[in-house]
Amino acid sequence: MIRFLFTILLFFTLHSLSAQQQISFCSWNIANFGKSKHDTTIAYIAEVLRNFDVVAIQEVVAGPGGAQAVARLHDALNRKGAKWDYVISDPTTGSNGQERYAFLWKTSVLKRTGSAFLEKYYKNEIEREPYFITFSAGNKQFTLVSFHAVPKSKQPEREISYFKCLPDMYPGHTLIFAGDFNCPQWHNVFNPLKSMGYLPALKGQKTTLRQQCLHGDCLASEFDNIFYPVEKIIPHRSGIVPFYQRYATVQDARRLSDHVPIYLQFSIK
Repeated sequence: MIRFLFTILLFFTLHSLSAQQQISFCSWNIANFGKSKHDTTIAYIAEVLRNFDVVAIQEVVAGPGGAQAVARLHDALNRKGAKWDYVISDPTTGSNGQERYAFLWKTSVLKRTGSAFLEKYYKNEIEREPYFITFSAGNKQFTLVSFHAVPKSKQPEREISYFKCLPDMYPGHTLIFAGDFNCPQWHNVFNPLKSMGYLPALKGQKTTLRQQCLHGDCLASEFDNIFYPVEKIIPHRSGIVPFYQRYATVQDARRLSDHVPIYLQFSIK
């Protein structure tokens, strides 16, 4: 009898887990994403991204060419068989590197809740303030926070140190931090977030392209990542999209971007 009840309980537990909606999220720093990206490049980027449900893009050019490139990518994705929507941020306020962010998502999977916005509370401390957007997936919600830190030479850990304050600023939100941190996940600056229950989707995974491949290794640094709250998010799969393998040389691939797309497939508890 006990074995029978255990079998029934296991069946319903597995059925419940399998019934949970899984969301595939991709984050990509597409270098200098603007008018320099030709239509063939935009079409290839759309092919890389087409199977994800929501995408965060960093390093969108602040001028009109950046907004136009995102609109072109949106059009290209809509020709892939699913309906997409998108938003673009205002230029970030940093004086040494204004950029925009963008989110694109499948409308059949996610519904935007409220307006996307740049979080300006730490605009004097963070060069390119993070970009927030909240989505509904069925009766559950989550908030993506896209970020592009200053380069390694400018000590990005000083900016990242303020991220430990964001969960308290947005209580009740399921925050997922993603982007190019220009800092590896093992750095102690992430310890406060980790102690709050935010874990990196990628560990030991390099995400930037070398200038030249060394013995077949074309990746350099662990700079891009996705941090999710373990109390609210169930991770299923994560990794990178090695788009550079399509190109004859890594130098050719770097004309598209010096970062690879990263992804997390997850469900909400």
